[in-house]
Amino acid sequence: MKNMSVQGETNLDTLIASMQPEIHDAVFVFATVPADFQWQSLSPVMVFNESEGVTLILNQAVSKAAGIDSEFPCRMITLNIHSSLDAVGFLARITTTLAALGMGVNPVSGFYHDHLFVPVERAAEAMDALVAMGRYKNS
Repeated sequence: MKNMSVQGETNLDTLIASMQPEIHDAVFVFATVPADFQWQSLSPVMVFNESEGVTLILNQAVSKAAGIDSEFPCRMITLNIHSSLDAVGFLARITTTLAALGMGVNPVSGFYHDHLFVPVERAAEAMDALVAMGRYKNS
């Protein structure tokens, strides 16, 4: 397989100013299933193996249809800048900003982008805060 890697951004000011947050329409949930559970057909956006079971982040409607118990109905916000996996302070700055609003957030880093899972009822507020962060850095 050809390596498609391109160096991600590491400069914190550039990351904040250029993050271009995008909210996804779907409602997602966190669920856990046993290690031998056949989850592939559920098309989760994230899978993580833990000693207690497999954590899935998946569409809430898919979770309900499959009869899987879940928690934390949330919206996914993708930060549309290719952040380096060794960038320092990017998610810390974002989670600190959202924490100051009393908002919990579950960040997940993919190879190219960071994704924030925020409570459904606070998604618009999270987007406003992220846009304001970018505007502040752009001024």
